[in-house]
Amino acid sequence: MGSEGPSVVTVHVTGFKKFHGVSENPTETIVSNLKGYMQKNGMPKGLVLGSCSALETAGEGALLELYDLLGSAMDVQDNESSNPGRLIWLHLGVNSGATRFAIENQAVNEATFRCPDELGWKPQASYRIPIVSEDGGITRSRETSLPVNDIAKALAKKGYDVVPSDDAGRFVCNYVYYHSLRFAEEHKTKSLFVHVPLFLTINEDTQMQFVSSLLGVLASLN
Repeated sequence: MGSEGPSVVTVHVTGFKKFHGVSENPTETIVSNLKGYMQKNGMPKGLVLGSCSALETAGEGALLELYDLLGSAMDVQDNESSNPGRLIWLHLGVNSGATRFAIENQAVNEATFRCPDELGWKPQASYRIPIVSEDGGITRSRETSLPVNDIAKALAKKGYDVVPSDDAGRFVCNYVYYHSLRFAEEHKTKSLFVHVPLFLTINEDTQMQFVSSLLGVLASLN
């Protein structure tokens, strides 16, 4: 087969704004500073860094914002590339109790929030509400098509304390990831969610280095 030219991966990154118990979300800081950081420290070969956005920490009430971002990224990709499958959505969320990074393998079709989101929505466990009703019940899950174990191993070799995870929680992180994975399957793109600790646990500079390294790993995937 003939060569189709160098492979390029476009990665769009989201974080979240503040929410209950976390007045300063590290992922908002990361996405706000990421483009400048990458320009200063060097972009990995084969990587195009797309949009970097901080989402409202909300489920149902923030879906329009999420789908506007997903859709606009697809529009740009369709206009600029004949290979839309080389688009990755990287979602960052904070786990305030974590001491290391976690690469999330899946999201579950269950909307059960431990506290109200930032728009006041709090689906209760007693109601057993699926995130997407047409997908079936709350036991349905969607997995990323990216090699989570390989990504975690590659980052661990670089010295980061990172693990693969099968539990993205049941709050807004899981909610957004489920919708993103569903969108990715429909549009033949890819989606990945990564939980980070607070800056008090792993400092900002280390977390910026981690995300830069993660982007490099994603760019190197076949």
